[in-house]
Amino acid sequence: MAETTVAEVATESAETAQHEVLLTEGAAAKVASLLTQEGRDDLRLRVAVQPGGCSGLVYQLYFDERLLDGDAVRSFDTGGASLASVDVVVDRMSAPYLSGATIDFADSIEKQGFTIDNPNAAGTCACGESFH
Repeated sequence: MAETTVAEVATESAETAQHEVLLTEGAAAKVASLLTQEGRDDLRLRVAVQPGGCSGLVYQLYFDERLLDGDAVRSFDTGGASLASVDVVVDRMSAPYLSGATIDFADSIEKQGFTIDNPNAAGTCACGESFH
């Protein structure tokens, strides 16, 4: 029987915990495309909520190679993009604010970029950059 260290147990529990954020196929394909451009397959999309903005909270989306204690990870199919799947990480403090949120990618004349439809947001500011 193999001996498991404390570090391995912490990593296993962080990787098996899942969050309730959804990534659309279009958003997953865009994340895969960006990761391919970076030439890295060890990065995950981290989604977090931070204090700030005129409504009180702002979303943070960025690539991260780290897994921290309490992180929840979920993999999403990219719909045939260069990578088969992408991982989305949400930290323990942000998870309640993001539960049930859907991240999409818009690519049109009116808007280009990631959008977040969050059922937990009671309201947003006029510019749409923050919520409460």
